[in-house]
Amino acid sequence: MSPEIIIDKPLELRALLVRRLETLAAEALRDRNRFAVGLPGGSVATAFLPAFARATVDWIRADLFWGDERAVPPEHPDSNYGVAWSLWLKDAGIPPSRIHRMPADAADLEAAARDYESVLVERLGPSPALDVVLMGMGPDGHICSLFPGHPLLEENERLVAAILDSPKAPPRRLTLTLPALAAARLLVVAAFDETKAPVLREALQDPRSLLPVAMALRRASRALVLLDPAAAGR
Repeated sequence: MSPEIIIDKPLELRALLVRRLETLAAEALRDRNRFAVGLPGGSVATAFLPAFARATVDWIRADLFWGDERAVPPEHPDSNYGVAWSLWLKDAGIPPSRIHRMPADAADLEAAARDYESVLVERLGPSPALDVVLMGMGPDGHICSLFPGHPLLEENERLVAAILDSPKAPPRRLTLTLPALAAARLLVVAAFDETKAPVLREALQDPRSLLPVAMALRRASRALVLLDPAAAGR
């Protein structure tokens, strides 16, 4: 299914996504008694997470996961969890048992990936599907910690994987895989500024593109792409 593409100012995109979240959360809690969200890092986290705090969502009944994480402790400025904590979670009142930090600072990353996948199964069932995954995109078309040409793009079974050779520092990370992203009920890609425009043109117009973002959008059952005018310039 082709993604829904919306082009607007960042402020309007934030408001739109909050409205979608509110609707999806109400439906998920009514129908399945749970609502699970995959959170981003980087500039997308900075842009959207403060607005999540103002959303009319019963967050204390939600399970929060992450799309990827760097091998740094949670208090490190590069920690995706740390960004979410400072922008939103420290004052949100969400039970700690529902905040599932990716332990990418573990010594054994392979074991940490298996453990995180087990948490997904425990919380969401044997075929776990996040209700919403929000992610950004790098200028090279990478999403989460899935990079162009990397062997992890060929993973078809695991939902969470360790990456020990990320081309972007730090090299050690944990990430959701393409199967995990494809299983999401709504996959949201947000991209701002002109540096993303050439890659977005390929990802959205070339059905054979091997860019990670293109592969994820093709496999998603439902996808939403949020672009500011600069990112949509091509």
